[in-house]
Amino acid sequence: MLNVPRPLCVRALLFCLLVATAASAAKAQTSQNTGLDRQLSRLDIGVAASIVIGKDSSGTAIINTVPTTVNLTPSNTVGPLVTIRYTVKPLFGLEFNYGYARFTENFTPFGAPPPGSSLTGGVQQNTAEYTFGYVAHFRERHGITPFAGAGLGTLDFRPTPNGGEGLLPQARATYYYTVGGDYMLSKHWGARAQFREQFFLAPDFETNYLTIKQRTTNFQPGFGFFAHF
Repeated sequence: MLNVPRPLCVRALLFCLLVATAASAAKAQTSQNTGLDRQLSRLDIGVAASIVIGKDSSGTAIINTVPTTVNLTPSNTVGPLVTIRYTVKPLFGLEFNYGYARFTENFTPFGAPPPGSSLTGGVQQNTAEYTFGYVAHFRERHGITPFAGAGLGTLDFRPTPNGGEGLLPQARATYYYTVGGDYMLSKHWGARAQFREQFFLAPDFETNYLTIKQRTTNFQPGFGFFAHF
């Protein structure tokens, strides 16, 4: 089941277009400032539709003092990924990523919830990614410039008011790598296809009956567009 956060995708796209327009206007107004021109020429801002495919995992949680095997099955979804890159030279660049996804973490068995809880087996949540990384661009081939990068940051898991079962928000350290290619459509606009993988500790929302203490991953193929100044 795919949950597509359309309003956020639209807002992310409008934000990138606004920043691109403002930066282009600033560059035009300061055409005599070669230092600023040089810095802007190293910058690009992109937004992509990223498919988030979670990996199943399992571990042992303590439920009523009894060690119990708990399986984690995340649902799949689609969300926006905004990337800002600063490329000093082809083999040295920096990037910041903001991503959003809304999906459900399904735990089976869900364990023994505390008295009065309505926990039924899944935790719906909004997840935000904040990561920084290194990226390298390689020699252009047939109009496509390959790139590869890696970085780290945090994933912010926030259970929703209605489907989050009243659980607490939680942040997890995350590491990622990315590979892909850029294709310039014009002097300032391009298309980007990429594949990313994230590594992090499975969330438990501060509840012992969901604590499996296992590292897990998700896979993120994506496609989008970027503005290069």
